[in-house]
Amino acid sequence: MSSLYLDESLDLAGVAAGDRVLLAGDEARHAVSVARVRVGEHVAIGDGRGRVVRGPVVRAEPRELELEVEDASAEAAPGVRLTLVQALAKGDRDELAVQAATELGVDRVIPWAAARSVSRWDGPKAAKGRQRWAAIVREATKQSIRAWLPDVDELATTGQLPARLDGARILLLEPTATVRLTDLVPDERSVALVVGPEGGIAPAELDRLAAAGAEPVRLGASVLRTSTAGPAAIAVLSARLGRW
Repeated sequence: MSSLYLDESLDLAGVAAGDRVLLAGDEARHAVSVARVRVGEHVAIGDGRGRVVRGPVVRAEPRELELEVEDASAEAAPGVRLTLVQALAKGDRDELAVQAATELGVDRVIPWAAARSVSRWDGPKAAKGRQRWAAIVREATKQSIRAWLPDVDELATTGQLPARLDGARILLLEPTATVRLTDLVPDERSVALVVGPEGGIAPAELDRLAAAGAEPVRLGASVLRTSTAGPAAIAVLSARLGRW
């Protein structure tokens, strides 16, 4: 299968078989100098907005890679968007969750400063943390050869979440909930999945989000780590929403 390279500055609308597409800058440097892509190899180039072109490389220079298009495709944006609200967690557990969620098809990621989050993005760390998550999302998008690059929001507090998720169906992943995620009956709304940190979602946060219309749901009898709970739930939701 072709490797995917992303360049959000490209305009791939209207590109057809026989056209040539130029990939430049750091992405081209990585393809040529790091991945060692050579003339004649087949690769894919996407714009992160649903359009992907595939074909053989006809020119490979240190900071430029040119592809002759054999196939051009355009994938419509999902009608029901899937958002992961991932609480900050210690170590790399939150990053593992974000990576897997992207590979599984999430459309948007919101970093959440939950009350029980051990990790904190204070001051300049907030911008750096978001950049780090955006880089993880980008690489996971390329690895899974996705046509759409998920959005990564700025850090949100619990009080900011209802406004950020306005119009979405908010699901709180909570082991003590009586409703199973597998019993969810989808409607026309997009879905936002809220996943707490290592210590779970604090009672006051559960109350506050429930007052905003959030629905507590559980995966099963076992309690998963924050690094696996979100991706597991996204897999279930993808099936329930007919995305798989």
